[in-house]
Amino acid sequence: MHMNSHDIIIIGGGVMGCATAYYLLKGDPRLNVAILEMDPTYEKASTPLSDGNTRIQFNIKENIQMSQYGLEVLRTFADDMSVGGEKPDPAFRQQGNLFVLDEASRDESHEGMLLQKSLGCEVHWLTPEEVKQHFPLYNLKDCVAGAFGPHDGTMSPMAVLDGYKKKVISLGAKYIQAEVSEVLKEGNQVSGVKLASGEVLNSNIVMNAAGAWAPKIAKSAGVELPIAPTKRQVTIIETNYHGEGVLPVLFLPSGLYVIHEGEGMFMVGKSFPDDYIGYDDFRWEKNVFEERIWSELVENIPSFDRLKILRGWAGLYEVNTLDGNAILGEWTQLKDFYLANGFSGHGFLQCHAVGRYIAELMLGKTPSLDLSIFS
Repeated sequence: MHMNSHDIIIIGGGVMGCATAYYLLKGDPRLNVAILEMDPTYEKASTPLSDGNTRIQFNIKENIQMSQYGLEVLRTFADDMSVGGEKPDPAFRQQGNLFVLDEASRDESHEGMLLQKSLGCEVHWLTPEEVKQHFPLYNLKDCVAGAFGPHDGTMSPMAVLDGYKKKVISLGAKYIQAEVSEVLKEGNQVSGVKLASGEVLNSNIVMNAAGAWAPKIAKSAGVELPIAPTKRQVTIIETNYHGEGVLPVLFLPSGLYVIHEGEGMFMVGKSFPDDYIGYDDFRWEKNVFEERIWSELVENIPSFDRLKILRGWAGLYEVNTLDGNAILGEWTQLKDFYLANGFSGHGFLQCHAVGRYIAELMLGKTPSLDLSIFS
């Protein structure tokens, strides 16, 4: 085999790329798989900048099923990803996700919960009084009900990524630092990639797992994806909360969310319609928290009227402007060009199911979970 030739090239070494490589090599250990990652420090990649939350509370059957599979994978993840006796620790807390519902969101959430339950998920429908028991800091502003997923929670995204990455390298995947400038094709068949260095790598199967950078990669092959690289930021605050244990993650109807990190520390975030779109701004802006988030936070959690802003960071969401869901599978007009893009903020929790699915498609197997709704 030619040195610059691979059976499969995966563009992007985040959780999507590494999980797909894992399932490929589990399915066929002889495959020559190359993972191309432009920045192995992952400084701007969305995996480590994610808040690492997982949830089964979705309103689309396939999204729920992907989350269920993720929970299954996490149960044995440390053992499955062990390399030479070293085991990754995803530090999965399962403190639960608590969604506060107002009049406007109640009915849709209730329908979603019935669907989740019909698929075997454990989700609890709460009265406002029960919401208060789970999150005593919250003053029940506008709350008519709550939905609580006790198996949901947060973990270390970097530990999950590292687990997959070390495992696939031990299984023989080639992990290469390289920036892809173009996807190459012959007629309507993908034929490889051209690197920023000018070097060409040949392969008849190419996967776009470039996260927020996916539309750039796709465009080089003549594929227009409806994806906006959207800046989102989180802020870490210190409060005078001294309760026992870790509170569930609180999601308010406005999109504001509060993740208890333990003791008095919380992580807070919210998306805005005018969030910046582009690749050149990763600045955390303290004033966004002070001017646009803090007052709403205090309206809902009055004891946060005094707090200390410790730090924060910003990263990119790959927002699918069409419907906010993933774009998965082979591109119809370009043979063997596979996409796993547009996750709009829930890619991290879907990487296990998506990696398995894309690998099955590439290997010509019947998918364990039919995700063709996202094609």
